[in-house]
Amino acid sequence: MFVDARTLPEDTVIDSEVCIIGTGPAGTTLAHEFRSQNFRVCLLESGGTELDEATQSLSQGRIVEEIKQKLDRSRCRQFGGTANRWRDRTGENHYSVRLLPLDKIDFEKRDWLPYSGWSFDKSHLDPFYERAQHLCRLRPFAYHAEDWEDDRTPRLPLAEERLETTMYQFGPRNVFTHELKSEIARSPNITTYLHANVVEIETNDTAKAITRVRVACLSGNQFWVAAKIFVLATGGIENARLLLLSNKTQKAGLGNQNDLVGRFFMEHPIFQIGVFRPKDRQLFNSTALYDLRWANNILVMGKLSLTDAVMRQWQLLNTSLILVPRSLAYESPAVKSLKTFLSSIRRGKLPEARSHLQAAINGIDEIKSHIYRRTFKIEENPYSISEGGWSYFQNNEKRFGAFEVWAATEQIPNPDIRVTLGEERDRLGLRKIQHILWHSSELEIQSNLQVQEILREEIAQADLGQFQSWRELTGRTKPKYYGGMHHMGTTRMHVDPKQGVVDEHCCIHGIANLYVAGSSVFPTGGAANPTLTIVALAMRLADRIKHVMKLDAIAIGNEQLLHVP
Repeated sequence: MFVDARTLPEDTVIDSEVCIIGTGPAGTTLAHEFRSQNFRVCLLESGGTELDEATQSLSQGRIVEEIKQKLDRSRCRQFGGTANRWRDRTGENHYSVRLLPLDKIDFEKRDWLPYSGWSFDKSHLDPFYERAQHLCRLRPFAYHAEDWEDDRTPRLPLAEERLETTMYQFGPRNVFTHELKSEIARSPNITTYLHANVVEIETNDTAKAITRVRVACLSGNQFWVAAKIFVLATGGIENARLLLLSNKTQKAGLGNQNDLVGRFFMEHPIFQIGVFRPKDRQLFNSTALYDLRWANNILVMGKLSLTDAVMRQWQLLNTSLILVPRSLAYESPAVKSLKTFLSSIRRGKLPEARSHLQAAINGIDEIKSHIYRRTFKIEENPYSISEGGWSYFQNNEKRFGAFEVWAATEQIPNPDIRVTLGEERDRLGLRKIQHILWHSSELEIQSNLQVQEILREEIAQADLGQFQSWRELTGRTKPKYYGGMHHMGTTRMHVDPKQGVVDEHCCIHGIANLYVAGSSVFPTGGAANPTLTIVALAMRLADRIKHVMKLDAIAIGNEQLLHVP
């Protein structure tokens, strides 16, 4: 059942057993797992089923410095949460999310990576990954190149001792924005309240347990939800913000006795690492494995990944490399030479003009392609890392001349990159997020430079063509970073409360009935998009809560038996 919270009488108290705050992929997965259980579930969503700007303004804030991002444009206060922002597609009206599990090495404590190591290894999470795959409407659980290549779509002929081809799968967005919404609405034990903004989490006098949460609507009314178990599932920014705002019994904020809430904020830095020019342009007709395309009724795309061995050998950060084709004239030396030739003629510098004439003649095909596209106003760069379909065309050797190579890389957990509260307040009177200052470290820069050299050497060794690094193209060692809108780490997991906000069960240290779902619990982020891991962890947490509720029901039953006359 769905209820518009704005219709509730002032100071209503809703009594439930499990309260989930947030309806993004983590919250909806939890609710889906609780369908038809013998306990009541209250699901709270800040927005409605459609986006509205007034509610969206509650997420205002910025990531600044090397990554620039407006938080109210990267988050979504609407049923389905950030799933509504997913935009990967093949040019058709089929929006998807990029899915793959974290790698085995991502869960390990690595000597060269400060604060690394999860509370369990990947094998523990694998069964939940497979369940998550099923929920995301994907089959099979297969992310190796050999599972998807064939004679017409082979992997690049690299030695694969340092770089190997691995796969993304893409799940349909509407699973989280529509399908699960319908299933949750039909479940008799779940009530979803829309336009319900949690503004405070209340505890008992000792702050050892949550008693209720205060909820406010932009229309002016407020109400309360009491429950036995509470789950924060509002994303990597808002999870930390709500804990910091709830400071009546713990002045630094709930779970913040060791000043860890909001620290270790991580993103996935995405940037152009260089340009790969194939020696034989027929390669564009045999690299469909690296396009975002349909295979066996599933959207997939290949990428180049660092092997565990090379990460250990060179102490590198996990990195994925994505190939994006560009037009024949893209950054073409021949086109540049033609422009220089014409400029020199206009300025009367004939010796300089002659030196560029031969280069222009040698690249006449590239120049013709450039003139054709300029004449008919054909977009030079129609493809991106999130939009594919280029491999369906014929004669791509006449269409493309280079691959841009984009990197999505792991970020080093840094306690000084953090979410903090500012003095400015939102429409509900709550303190907004202060600017999050994101910056790369020297270790991250050096890892990126080493990856560039590995890629250059592997392309040369396979005699595939030429790779030019970002540094060669621009003269700079630090590229322009973009964020993947993957907000992680602000309530990190660790068995030691002095090193993490939540324990291995995602329960906040020192608070018996407050759990956290989502990527804010990630100790490290790897190079994989976080969604599949978010869903897998939510399923794992759902199993934990169902077990706790079962034990509670048994205890109540035993207590009642003791009082039978």
